[in-house]
Amino acid sequence: MSKAREASEARRAALARRAVERGIRAEYLAFRMADEIYAVPIAYVKEILKLPPLTEVPRAPFDVMGVISVRGRIVTVRDLRRRLRLPEAAPTRRSRILLAELGPEQGGTGERVGLFVDEVLHVYRFADAEIESAANVLGSELAEYVTGIGRQEGEMILLVDLKPILGGAKAPAPAQRPALGGRTGA
Repeated sequence: MSKAREASEARRAALARRAVERGIRAEYLAFRMADEIYAVPIAYVKEILKLPPLTEVPRAPFDVMGVISVRGRIVTVRDLRRRLRLPEAAPTRRSRILLAELGPEQGGTGERVGLFVDEVLHVYRFADAEIESAANVLGSELAEYVTGIGRQEGEMILLVDLKPILGGAKAPAPAQRPALGGRTGA
């Protein structure tokens, strides 16, 4: 066997050992909000939409922007900025709605919900060993929505837990609900 072939096989064996040590990798869809990078398990994201016209819902919870129709099906749109208590911002050309769904077996209601985000980035892959606990780092308000922190390519990615968001948990209520201010179309 040639030295080049032996070196190649040794590299493959080392990569395989590292993959086993790290564990199975899960895929997360990353998006930007308020100059931070967040990500959700890609298995829960069914579709990515440009921001269509929204219909406001009277007396809706604070994080509900309104409803949209997706192929004849009414979908509630929640503003993740509001849910995570980030400063509000007007939609841009890059704003998107992630259609996400958690089935009852995953701790959700099975309802498809739209999640308004500033910009969709790309997919990251993390092994369990690459995810740091967020409990000690984040404030108590945000800790219930973040399962961990991943780091890749010099970026810190906050991994969002969709169960409290899509599972019917109540959103934190502010003192006063602001107007939608231009979020009725893109």
